[in-house]
Amino acid sequence: MERPELNSCGQNDGSLPGRCAPLAFPYVPMQDQDPPRYENATALQTGTLFPGLDLPFKAAMTDKLKTNNTALAELMALDFAIDELGLYLTTHPKDQEVLNLYWSYIKLAQEGRITYRKMYGPLLQTDITEQEGFIWLNDPWPWDEGVNG
Repeated sequence: MERPELNSCGQNDGSLPGRCAPLAFPYVPMQDQDPPRYENATALQTGTLFPGLDLPFKAAMTDKLKTNNTALAELMALDFAIDELGLYLTTHPKDQEVLNLYWSYIKLAQEGRITYRKMYGPLLQTDITEQEGFIWLNDPWPWDEGVNG
């Protein structure tokens, strides 16, 4: 009994729109221990905490996507750095220096949220109490320019 041909390109090729191409074995090298890191604000703008992971198109976008230096932008940068460090620690769990940095950023972010809420109001729906009601509906909105210092 003959098997129906699943790929008209052949056994060693895969189909692309309008043509065939040889199959490949993808390989992703591991990141070195303790790689250089961007400052938080730069990491947020470039899309990665680690310069070695820069994507070619990001350089063209960096100038177009400047983030204002505000309290909210600082919290966003910290959260971004925490996420990036967490991903790095997934593959490098014994990197004590990065683990210490990770926990220090978490502490800074927690303190920053407390300060932000005192100055500008809640960041999340879960930051309110029953007594405050729907306080986030009051103007001005936290992301309005010039409001969140």
